[in-house]
Amino acid sequence: MERLNGPVVAGFGEVMLRLSPEGFKRVDQVLPGSLEATFGGAEANVCASLARFGMEARYLTALPRNKIADALKAELRGIGVDVSRIHDTDGGRLGIYFTETGANQRSSMVIYDRAHSAIAETPASAYDFSSMLDGVTWLHLSGITPSLSRNAAEANQALAEAAASRGIRISLDLNFRKKLWRWEPGTDPRDLARRVMEPLAALADLIIGNEEDAKDVFGIEAKGSSIEDGVLSLDGYRGVAFELAARFPKARWIATTLRESRSATWNGWGAMIYTTASGKADFAPLAPDGTYRPYEIRAIVDRVGGGDSFTAGLIYALNTEKWAAPEKAIAYAAAASCLKHSIVGDYNRVSVAEVEALAAGNASGRIAR
Repeated sequence: MERLNGPVVAGFGEVMLRLSPEGFKRVDQVLPGSLEATFGGAEANVCASLARFGMEARYLTALPRNKIADALKAELRGIGVDVSRIHDTDGGRLGIYFTETGANQRSSMVIYDRAHSAIAETPASAYDFSSMLDGVTWLHLSGITPSLSRNAAEANQALAEAAASRGIRISLDLNFRKKLWRWEPGTDPRDLARRVMEPLAALADLIIGNEEDAKDVFGIEAKGSSIEDGVLSLDGYRGVAFELAARFPKARWIATTLRESRSATWNGWGAMIYTTASGKADFAPLAPDGTYRPYEIRAIVDRVGGGDSFTAGLIYALNTEKWAAPEKAIAYAAAASCLKHSIVGDYNRVSVAEVEALAAGNASGRIAR
């Protein structure tokens, strides 16, 4: 794929083997039997999407030396992601996660099997951060990696500090996972997340979250919104962004996805970006009269990776002259992540042309001949 001349975006985190039953089946319907094996992980998903958009993307992680890890590298390399700076190690393993795709009122489900993974076992001192960041202009991190272990948290912070010292822009997806953050016995996961994420967020130029992350990690709640009832208050989300910006003054932008879960297969979907210098919040998508009107996704194929596809869309847009204005960047990111809901697997396998068509209002789904 032809590469753009410009930014080099790196993402650091854990990638896993994803095992899923066919279609909407449950795990106990197919075992003993077959599961579909793919790969996925938040930062890898972002890198894969950026490579599809034509940007230079570099994936950073620690992987065991085995043929499964080799297959992962080959897949990412085939998409166009640079995997040459991955840290290979004789310790740890490749993590696994199982997914069930929900339907109607039955939620999707994730089961983790990722203890003692290579990235969780590798100390910060083992990485060559200078080589990893060579030529990088933007670094993407998430709250998932530091939730895995003390080693992973320390490596994540050290890499962020190294990037900040070089003037590299940093994006951070808060990405709170309540099943994780268990590596300090006796400490509540939310308290541990807050303690670890505070210094990380202080280095970020772009902070990203969803409808629950700011509340779970920093105790900042969108007033007037109810996740359980699918009610979103746009003013409430402006308030969350304002508070995050006050707490983390380095941040240039605060962004959030706006998901209205009517069922597992029917969601309203949109997004907001708050520009800290101007104090202005922009929403997407917009109705012809300029008011916010979410995409109605009525037949979700796979929502895993939806937030990562949003992040990738936003990073691409903010680094592309045509889309760099905040009101345009959020339109591109919302459209990119909307399309991800139609793609099986973690990666958002869509093109710039497809995203631009949806952002321009072409939402009919007609056959492109």
